[in-house]
Amino acid sequence: MMGLDRREFVALALAPRRRWRVAVIGHTGRGNYGHNVHAAFRTAPAAEVVAVADPVEAGRLKAISDSGARKGYADYREMLREEKPDIVAICPRWLDQRVEMVRAVSGAGAHVLMEKPLAATLKEGDEVLRAMGDRKLQLCHTAGLAPATVEALRLIREGAIGEVLEIRSRGKEDRRAGGEDMMTLGTHCFDLMRRIAGDPVRCSAKVVGPRKEPGEPIGPVAGDSITAAFEFPSGVTGHFASQKNGGPPAQRFGVTVFGSAGAMDFPLGDIPNHVWMTRSPSWRGEWRKIEPPGTPVSTQGEMMAMMAQDLIAAIEANRQPACSARDGLWTLEMVQAVYAASISGRPVALPLEDRRHPLL
Repeated sequence: MMGLDRREFVALALAPRRRWRVAVIGHTGRGNYGHNVHAAFRTAPAAEVVAVADPVEAGRLKAISDSGARKGYADYREMLREEKPDIVAICPRWLDQRVEMVRAVSGAGAHVLMEKPLAATLKEGDEVLRAMGDRKLQLCHTAGLAPATVEALRLIREGAIGEVLEIRSRGKEDRRAGGEDMMTLGTHCFDLMRRIAGDPVRCSAKVVGPRKEPGEPIGPVAGDSITAAFEFPSGVTGHFASQKNGGPPAQRFGVTVFGSAGAMDFPLGDIPNHVWMTRSPSWRGEWRKIEPPGTPVSTQGEMMAMMAQDLIAAIEANRQPACSARDGLWTLEMVQAVYAASISGRPVALPLEDRRHPLL
């Protein structure tokens, strides 16, 4: 879970650099282009978007315009053969084609920028990691690279809120509340928990409600109400909940970190991402917004562009990007651990030994 620091950014901006050939894979009506992942490289000075693939002509033409690509293809395999890209943006939100697309891109020798989540199941996630080998994969959990998040994590490490005591988070709790909410938005919470506390070692959970058909093919989901607790190596417990309550979404989506000398609140539904902090040990004192250094990032498109820039920097520096394939796999570990713990009625150790989905 690394990222592009200011010194690295300036050095890379000033150094003479190669131009990275970027191709885009989308599928209109079947996952589309995620949260504008196809346009992430348009403003990157070291990148050139050479082509877009989409079997739907109208969607392909729009994506060409949005991304600044020179050419379009109906078949992404043909595009990979003809264009030989260095980096490929895999954009669809739907996961039913995810492993197939990653295999094709890795076979072409390219690095990847990809919409989250990583895959539908741990077995498929493991396959994505194997397929990528030593190539870089950046998963678009954009909140982790937001300037306010980076500054807040620095302050936590430096003791601004004292010793971290616990972490609490909730999903968006809209019409998808429960299992679908956990898979589509809870992964943002899990990614941020790990940035604060490391890899979890144990999970306890309760899932109430039947297995459901999700609105999009994202793998098996279940439950109208989910409560889960993750134990981290330091002894910190991280909580997650998502519950259908019949009312409008309450904008509780986010993560709050409670420390011995204060607290921090990360509202994950905000664009741009803000972080609020209180230095009151009672957690009831004045809250102020953390102001990160540098130019503010104010749109989802700018956050996607930062993810793209960080991926290029990671390739050039031979380091892991801000949200690597391993990071993405860990969010899936946490999702499936919730189901495994609820079904077994006891805590489960992480990572899970059984890579089959518990709901299957």
